[in-house]
Amino acid sequence: MAGACLRAPLPHVGLKKGRLRRFADFMKNASSQITRPSKLLAVAAVAFSVCGFVGAIHAADPPAPTQSSAPAFDGGKSTWHDDFVRYDFLMDKETFEVTPFTRPDNERFGVGAPPAGKLRCIVVVPKNPAPGNPWSWQACYWDHRPQAEVELLRRGFHIAFITPDPGKQWDAWYAFLTEKHGLSKKPAFDGMSKGGVNAYQWATANPDKVSAIYADNPAIRQEDIPKLVELAKRDVPLLNVCGSLDFVLEKNTKVIENVYHQAGGRISIMIKEGTAHHPHSLQDPKPIADFVEQSQAAPAARPAFVDDTFVKSSYYSVENSYIYLQKEDTYATCRGPQFSPCYDRYDKTNRSWGTTGMAVLVPENPAARKLWVLRADRIDRTTSEVDLALLAKGYYIVVPPLLAGRGPQREDWDAVYQLMTDAGFSKKPALEGVGAGAGEAYAWAVENAGKVSCIYGENPVLRGTMVTKGNPDENAKVPHIDDLSPLAKAGVSILHVCGSLDPWLDRETRVAEKKYKELGGNFTVIIREGEGHFAVGPRNPKPVVSFIVEKTN
Repeated sequence: MAGACLRAPLPHVGLKKGRLRRFADFMKNASSQITRPSKLLAVAAVAFSVCGFVGAIHAADPPAPTQSSAPAFDGGKSTWHDDFVRYDFLMDKETFEVTPFTRPDNERFGVGAPPAGKLRCIVVVPKNPAPGNPWSWQACYWDHRPQAEVELLRRGFHIAFITPDPGKQWDAWYAFLTEKHGLSKKPAFDGMSKGGVNAYQWATANPDKVSAIYADNPAIRQEDIPKLVELAKRDVPLLNVCGSLDFVLEKNTKVIENVYHQAGGRISIMIKEGTAHHPHSLQDPKPIADFVEQSQAAPAARPAFVDDTFVKSSYYSVENSYIYLQKEDTYATCRGPQFSPCYDRYDKTNRSWGTTGMAVLVPENPAARKLWVLRADRIDRTTSEVDLALLAKGYYIVVPPLLAGRGPQREDWDAVYQLMTDAGFSKKPALEGVGAGAGEAYAWAVENAGKVSCIYGENPVLRGTMVTKGNPDENAKVPHIDDLSPLAKAGVSILHVCGSLDPWLDRETRVAEKKYKELGGNFTVIIREGEGHFAVGPRNPKPVVSFIVEKTN
């Protein structure tokens, strides 16, 4: 299950299947329609798939063992929603001793104030505990809109609660549940409003002890925002569900989203149109429960050629989707890996401070012939429609390092090629580059024509720093690439996609096209009318992807 980190609902915790295939099955079966650039999903019964999310992200630790005995509790016994068994306890604030407690009958499903010097503690037990004894930690406001907790109980999760706020007592409650009663070492968090504050506070202080966070119209302490990177490093997925009119949306969830995405973490956002801070949750809690359940799955294995010097993060689109929530009779603006495919990304660390290492995007289902694309441009947090489409077809996307002050170096590209081919990958990758990046692809390709299947350039300029050998004068003009005859002799096909208003179209692409065809080479140009050098919106990647697939196969 190497590569993509998108997951759809699992039959039970710990079951691993092809995640992109499940996403496709869901989209096929749901009553939904997607259009670009404005995607619209109208679904009668909302069912989502969740991605299972610059800081260095390490692969998450494996979940608890797939089979373990059901925990036994001796607290005050009663029932909760749907006749699930509830146990109540008291914790001493000073000694942290946990003792059984019989709750008053008039509390019904809720929880009252604790006696002086004590904290109230609750565990609700599933009828059929899931393998590994997963649990969800309710961070505040016990029994407020508990539909997600009830759904998790049906799926085999325990639900736990302790009187806020986080501190040593919470650490003791965690130890009580995990060490004495065998619950999973990595609970998920459910935090509404102030519960979000509590969840983020405890989780950022204990990033190795969290599997996921579902936060609903949450706030966050300012001092915890920088600590989010620690959760991102450990690949802890986040889901924030908010109202568009919520008074803490702008200064909290949107800040969390920005920080987490830039850190390479997996964060999904769902903003319900026309709702304020209340009501919390979703009337159909399935998307929330799916997210929590899928967070328990084991991470995909690293590719064999990716050693411990590479750090893991995630690659996914943050383009908005628009989903109709039938029960709420409103729409939700959604983005992140819960609503789009997500892939594992690996970046090689280097000893030199501040330099950019090799990067690899890993497909969910690698192509049989281990096909790959050598990309000249750096991969930032803005996704490429072409690369997403190629990943879906099983291609690896590989970017050489950028280690020298004078720009890309041929020896670095050579080393990447050698690493990939030694690992059994195709000896003729496709090359791609945008603008000046395409020039660097050409510079390497001309000297290695027998190692290239095809070249795709977008609004390219055919000049590259890699052409110059040795230590060039930093003020010297970057050399132009005029001789493409080695590529023509090797039968390398070329595709350029250019804006009709791009100033480089006539003096770069048209000149190269004429020369290449005179040499007997295959050179195709696609013109986008009315566009200049930079893209102005989403593009249809199909022509480019079809070209690369044809030439690499």
